[in-house]
Amino acid sequence: MVMRIYNTLTKSKETFEPVVPGQVMIYVCGPTVYDSCHVGHARSVVVFDVVVRYFRAMDYQVTYIRNFTDVDDKIINRANMVGMDARHLAEKYIDEFHRDMDALNVMRADREPRVTEHIADIIDIIENLVEKKAAYLVGGDVFYAVETFKDYGKLSGRKLADMVAGSRIEINENKRNPFDFVLWKSAKPGEPSWPSPWGAGRPGWHIECSAMSSRFLGETFDIHGGGKDLIFPHHENEIAQSEAAHGKPFARYWMHNGFVNINNEKMSKSLNNFLMIKDILKSYHPETVRLFLLSSHYRSPIDFSDQNLKESEKALDKIYGLLKRLDEEAGHTEADDPTTGKNYWPAFREAMNDDFNTAKGVGILFNLVKEANRILDEEGRSSKAEGDLASLSIDLMRIGGVLGILQQSWQSFFEQRTSSQLQNVAVSTEAIDALVAERAAARKNKDWKRADEIRAQLEEAGILLEDKGDGTHWKVAT
Repeated sequence: MVMRIYNTLTKSKETFEPVVPGQVMIYVCGPTVYDSCHVGHARSVVVFDVVVRYFRAMDYQVTYIRNFTDVDDKIINRANMVGMDARHLAEKYIDEFHRDMDALNVMRADREPRVTEHIADIIDIIENLVEKKAAYLVGGDVFYAVETFKDYGKLSGRKLADMVAGSRIEINENKRNPFDFVLWKSAKPGEPSWPSPWGAGRPGWHIECSAMSSRFLGETFDIHGGGKDLIFPHHENEIAQSEAAHGKPFARYWMHNGFVNINNEKMSKSLNNFLMIKDILKSYHPETVRLFLLSSHYRSPIDFSDQNLKESEKALDKIYGLLKRLDEEAGHTEADDPTTGKNYWPAFREAMNDDFNTAKGVGILFNLVKEANRILDEEGRSSKAEGDLASLSIDLMRIGGVLGILQQSWQSFFEQRTSSQLQNVAVSTEAIDALVAERAAARKNKDWKRADEIRAQLEEAGILLEDKGDGTHWKVAT
């Protein structure tokens, strides 16, 4: 089955052909660690986590690199603002990033290099660029000369001659061209610095990813990823400096995820509508957040709202509800022959092979849930129906594994959901159980009035009762 990936570089879907057959080398730009992670970070990290999971499910040997920018103007300025050492500030937010992403079921990258660990690699590339006349020295600063790279603008589609210096472009009177960018910044008093051939200083932003990607993946690798906001200037500049230094193509496929909107408005600091992951997870199960983030195609914008999160929450409940039914009613979740019955895995693979279309893949997952529930509703199921259920169980877990959901037992999930929901009601689990027991006794004694009073009392407190053959069950109203 052919895999096609939309390549930002060519503006088209292309058949994926790795540099080394059977292997995939991926580099994704990680966070600049000066603050807590927001939902925009979460989308990018979850998207590429699923990309890696799918490649591995397809038996590719994957090398996944995601960096940390742990020295930068933003880190230094924030550290000065809070009266903290810049190195310690970076460590604090790296630890927080890991806590947030671990909570979201994100697998750790194979390598998570930090800029401060690769100063020597960065200096080597800059020396190479200076030697090739692609970079020049002004005082203690080193700049990349964009006019020396004839293909500058090929990723973003911008032509250098048509560009006008503006936002996101560092204006400096020492530059030969306003779009030249800094590779090495001379040291300023009180800032972190390292020795170099041009004097003490620190790396510019763009050069770090060229150094770290080539260090771990080689001078040409398969996939480079990140958010759309990185296309220009960051990724454009990475291409220019990497290809000038090494004389060969940099990344073969460029993948960029779309922006996150908050309640139909673009997420921005000026609007103060950044939602931090640690705050979102106080209200929503981590897999609810994952399912929501994957419900749209990764290249499309996505609107983050409570309404949309509630819909994903209900959808996740349905999936775990199926796990519960399969366990309790079917009595198994495995099959000796996984090819029996209705197999949804090939349909899911087809969706993922079409530029990692998780939106379609999630739809296929819910078709599976609907089909399995239909079979479970049948009375006197045949042996074929039992085989179908076993096959559907396998596909359910395969798909869940790629999407990074269904990572806990249904018992644990519903206990966690109930515990979270009870925080919003004014009654304890013990009190609910006591009232349910009292109602059961009233029903046994045919005291229907008292039984109805208890039901009404619990409903007023936000607790719904459901009488079944094996007793009375309760849940928190949503």
